[in-house]
Parts: sequence; C-alpha cells; structure tokens
Amino acid sequence: MNNARHQPQRPFPRSYWVVPGLFLAGFFPGSTHPHQTEEQGRALIGCGIRQIINLMESDERDRFGNPFPSYESQFQQLAVQANIGLRCQRISIRDFSVPSPTQMAAILDQIDEAIEARHPIYLHCLGGKGRTGTVVGCWLARHGKGANEEAITLLNQLRIGQDSQAHIAAPETEEQREMVRNWRCGE
Repeated sequence: MNNARHQPQRPFPRSYWVVPGLFLAGFFPGSTHPHQTEEQGRALIGCGIRQIINLMESDERDRFGNPFPSYESQFQQLAVQANIGLRCQRISIRDFSVPSPTQMAAILDQIDEAIEARHPIYLHCLGGKGRTGTVVGCWLARHGKGANEEAITLLNQLRIGQDSQAHIAAPETEEQREMVRNWRCGE
C-alpha cells in the first residue's frame, strides 16, 4: 500500500494516495495566483479526481489575515471544459481541532461512498497534515488498516515518498492524534 513505485501519478507534490487511484489527500489546491489555481485544478482532474472535500472553514484566513481564495468555480469550469462531473463540498473543521464523532463518521461515509461509486476523491485542509491527517487516520482505522498508533504510523508511511512535507508528522495536534487512536474498525 505504501509502495510509491506502484502509485498513480499525483497532481502535485503535497499530495498522497491513500487508496491508489481512488482516494487522494493533501493540501489546499487553490492559490492567490489564478494561473496556479488553474494548473492545480487541471492536475487534479487529470489524475481522475471527481469529488473534492474541503475541510477548511469558509472564513479561514492566512497568517496575514487574508481570506483564502475560492477555487471551486474555477475547478468547475475546468471540469465542464473536460466534459466531466466534479463535485466540490466543504465540511468545516476548525484548524488544529477535531470534528465531533458524528461529523467524522459522516465524512468517512462520504469518502466510502465516493470510493464505492469509483468517483476518485481528493480530501484537503490547508496544509494537508492536521485535519486531513486526522480524517485519513480515522478512515484507516475504520477499515482495519491499523488500530491505535498503527493507523498514525501507516498514515505517515503513506506520505513518505509522495508528500513533499512527509517529514512533518500528521496529524499535528495531540487532540487529533488521540481521535485517530480511539477510532475503531467499522466506526
């Protein structure tokens, strides 16, 4: 599962396949530069992505207080040009925090439904480590890929050789790691 030689192409360096060809995770794919946003959108669509879950809050801001630009309409235009469907949705989780268990289960259900329907999905937060890592870790635990610390270890192994920021552990906070450790198979 973590052998990068057998992974499909990634759209950009700060992303990694959780389930090759079906479940991709990483960082915020938008940019203050429209050309870069377009490149990243084309790259996601080119890798087969047909659904995006954004874990960022709608009013989230960068360290200078600037709002993050929306990429959804630009990505939708690219999808129309490519004659494909693309679903973008936001399921907000406060930065450095965790969702409620009910919200986490709903996010995991959405991912499972996309995988089952063979609609490749991209999951992201801002940096792709904290909130995204928490969801990926809980998804791994749900599917029996690791219990307790094993899910966190597997998450970080998946990122090695794929995510250019794999040297920074995921999830980021103790609260996030604790949620992954406590998530059970089948939850």
